[in-house]
Amino acid sequence: MKQENHKKMDHSDHHANHDDMDHTDHHRMMIEDFKRRFWISLVLTIPILALSPMIQGVLGVEWIFPGSDYVLFGLSTIVYFYGGWPFLAGLVDEIKSKAIGMMTLIAIAITAAYFYSSAVIFGFEGQTFFWELATLIVVMLIGHWLEMRSILGASKALEALAALMPNEANLVDGSQTRKVKISELNEGDIILIRPGEKVPADGIIIEGESDLNESMLTGESRPVSKTIGEEVIGGAINGNGVVKVQVKGIGEDAYLSKVINMVQEAQKQKSKSQRLADVAAKWLTIIALVLGFGTFFTWLALGETMAFAMERMVTVMVISCPHALGLAVPLVASISTSVSARNGLLIRNRTAFEASRKISTIVFDKTGTLTIGSHEVTRIVPLSTKYDETELLKYATAVESPSEHHISKGLRRKAKEEKIEVPSVTEFKYNAGVGVSGMVNGKKVQAGGYLLLEQVNKSVAEDKEEGIETKIFILIDDELIGFITFADEIRESSYGAIKTLHENNIKVSLLTGDNEIVAKDVAEKLGLDDYMAEVLPDQKLEQIKKLQSKGEFVAMVGDGVNDAPALAQADVGIAIGSGTDVAAETADIILMESDPKDIVNLILFGKATYRKMVQNLGWATGYNIIAIPLATGFIPGLMISPAFGAALMSISTIIAAGNAQLLKGSMKTKN
Repeated sequence: MKQENHKKMDHSDHHANHDDMDHTDHHRMMIEDFKRRFWISLVLTIPILALSPMIQGVLGVEWIFPGSDYVLFGLSTIVYFYGGWPFLAGLVDEIKSKAIGMMTLIAIAITAAYFYSSAVIFGFEGQTFFWELATLIVVMLIGHWLEMRSILGASKALEALAALMPNEANLVDGSQTRKVKISELNEGDIILIRPGEKVPADGIIIEGESDLNESMLTGESRPVSKTIGEEVIGGAINGNGVVKVQVKGIGEDAYLSKVINMVQEAQKQKSKSQRLADVAAKWLTIIALVLGFGTFFTWLALGETMAFAMERMVTVMVISCPHALGLAVPLVASISTSVSARNGLLIRNRTAFEASRKISTIVFDKTGTLTIGSHEVTRIVPLSTKYDETELLKYATAVESPSEHHISKGLRRKAKEEKIEVPSVTEFKYNAGVGVSGMVNGKKVQAGGYLLLEQVNKSVAEDKEEGIETKIFILIDDELIGFITFADEIRESSYGAIKTLHENNIKVSLLTGDNEIVAKDVAEKLGLDDYMAEVLPDQKLEQIKKLQSKGEFVAMVGDGVNDAPALAQADVGIAIGSGTDVAAETADIILMESDPKDIVNLILFGKATYRKMVQNLGWATGYNIIAIPLATGFIPGLMISPAFGAALMSISTIIAAGNAQLLKGSMKTKN
């Protein structure tokens, strides 16, 4: 049994990972910085345009006064150093980290333009293009500002999750309740939650019942009915009932903290698609530098002026910035991870999530996924005169009590209903796929299915009443004393989910430790492609390998404990979170609710995510293929200015960011 540590919640854990919140605050400060630099640079650019000879020639005016060239130089210097500072600093950072990229290209372009124009002001023969420099910086600043605002939006889902937790709780102190800060709660404390209040911490209801709205946590739009013995999640909104809850999860052990940390880790991961985009962006930067300098020297060799060659070089470098390419995948990845978390899908492995589009076979563990997993006790059948039904139920519940399996929960509910005092168990052991054992009242007690009987060489007469029931046998001191049966029922949503999976050409198999009759009945009712009953965890692993050897791309859906080997072996391992338990270490993706509709959502959203990545990569690559030749000026009659090139580059980036934001509408809301 998991041992609960009585530990006080650190105040810094209230909103989960503060490092990430600090990063978000830093990101906001950068957005404000770019915004401020943009407006100041824009104001200074207006007189720069007015004083530029080329603009005056276009307008047919002559605004020249003594020292006007030096005023133009002074204003341009401010724009270069103040407005261009983020790019100049970025150049230094990229050189230090040996990862040249977008900032290097922009910094080289504006530096070449600035120093060449400055030389012209102080006697070098040629023409200035300060106005191109200023407009280029202004366009780059607004492009970065808008792009960073878009990126920040991907983090807002996490902030919304963190903000779900209330600041105070009603602590039950004897016969009184008093308001305390969340940071003062300890595990084991009793808290009172009134109608309409937010649940301040994870815990178990010990008194009362109510409907709780967990939509912001699991994506389930309908309120969930909760009663004594059931878990509640911190951040959920209480309905009309009054409940008392014993605090169970606080600090880093709280559901929200786990979810936020998990999403943050997933957002930091780089999938194969993202690594491919990074490599492409790196090479595009190198190509842009080569093309830029190549264009410059080619035009000089062809007899063009230094000013013309410099302008072409600057335009090529700016327009070929791999900004949209560098943003194409990371922003989609960040948004998809956040949106998934808000809909009860926690992504631990980004590569596996993106690969979900390739799933050809899904293997389900039956209990609690395709079926409700309620496991209500239907029959208690003694097979020994030494023990009656009450004794049989008492010993069975005692030995199963440390387990979190559905059978254990069903036994505990029945024992409570019968008002049976359940003794404690010692030397508890869990044998995966077989059963449990332990010492109860000085007696060796074992509980399990048919596999347990095989191991101890026991047999039972045919049970004429056996239908689609789950059955466990109870042995005391190696004597078979009886069995208990449990009824489970297929989830209503399983029928539609299986149909949708089949419509998407995905085969569905069932692997279960349950008996042949139960497995066959479930498989036939749902129209599954295959099933296998009475399977041990290591046999599930072998079945996954067998499917993979046939060329199937396999997803395994299990509980993360019994099914750990199979989850690890599968191409995509999907674990079922049990209430607040999200620590399924072997799974790639965790479902917060045991609903097969979530599997469908996962696959369809995985496909939508991949489509967005492909669209953005296609757009970013296509843009560069078309724009770079225009920038060189080698195509007769087609030539664009540095400022127009910067505008195109910024628009390209904003389109990629906007397309990524459309992903937010791709996740189907649960009904």
